[in-house]
Amino acid sequence: MSQSVESISAAAGSIQLGDRTVHRLGYGAMRLTGKGIWGPPENPAAALATLRRAVELGVNFIDTADSYGPHVSEELIAEALFPYPRDLVIATKGGWERLGPGRWVHNASPKHLQAAVEGSLKRLRLERIEVYYLHIPDAAVSFDASVGTLARLREEGKIRHIALSNVTLEHVERARKIVPIVAVQNRFSFADREWDYVLNHCEKNGIAFMPWAPLGQNRQANEALEDVARKLSATPLQVALAWLLRRSPVMLPIPGTSSVAHVEENIAAAGLKLPDEDFQRLSEVSPPPAVFRD
Repeated sequence: MSQSVESISAAAGSIQLGDRTVHRLGYGAMRLTGKGIWGPPENPAAALATLRRAVELGVNFIDTADSYGPHVSEELIAEALFPYPRDLVIATKGGWERLGPGRWVHNASPKHLQAAVEGSLKRLRLERIEVYYLHIPDAAVSFDASVGTLARLREEGKIRHIALSNVTLEHVERARKIVPIVAVQNRFSFADREWDYVLNHCEKNGIAFMPWAPLGQNRQANEALEDVARKLSATPLQVALAWLLRRSPVMLPIPGTSSVAHVEENIAAAGLKLPDEDFQRLSEVSPPPAVFRD
């Protein structure tokens, strides 16, 4: 399928993030780092090539975070792509601190978020971050204070649009009373639909929904995906992405990889159209609890 990728890279359609328009299949940059989302990649050249290939194929939305590495993912994006194409939107996040491989500690204090935004601006070589997420609410910090800090930084011109990640419906509505929210990023996939109700709320309110771990799977789900994939001469992962794209017009999947071949496979899913009967069949599957593969 890779030979026709270039002609279908924008086939998923477009979505609004505030006043920015992006294609509805993006790229998640977490997997560019070392094991445990820590340190540099084993093959930096491959990581840079993957970023460049994604953009060549029409991806104009890249998702990252200061905690990926930490800092490594942002630095690689700038190294690979700066000066950026005019239509490229880079979203990043703050709210975690890293102590080592696989170790994540909450910190969404106003002081930390202020420093996180300043650090991301420097690493990404930007004057303003187009979309900035609160990566996760911090139980030790007022949620309103965290969001209020980002709202202030938006007023200062350091952030263009604000988004949320790993949140409940209550968080979304509380944040919207403080500042406009353009996107929500929660765990979601064909095999893991725990946050269906948040997705439905986003759809009703014109908020983009970006599923993280969009290729999360389990055994039962794989069997259904494989059946449809054989029928459509596609891969199960492409079918999983195609199902997400059809599930909601506000869905913006951001599958990640550090492989050029895999990024081509993922982006090719933009042109895969699920017949009505196959979409309905997959939608009616009641997957058991997902085995999360980040």
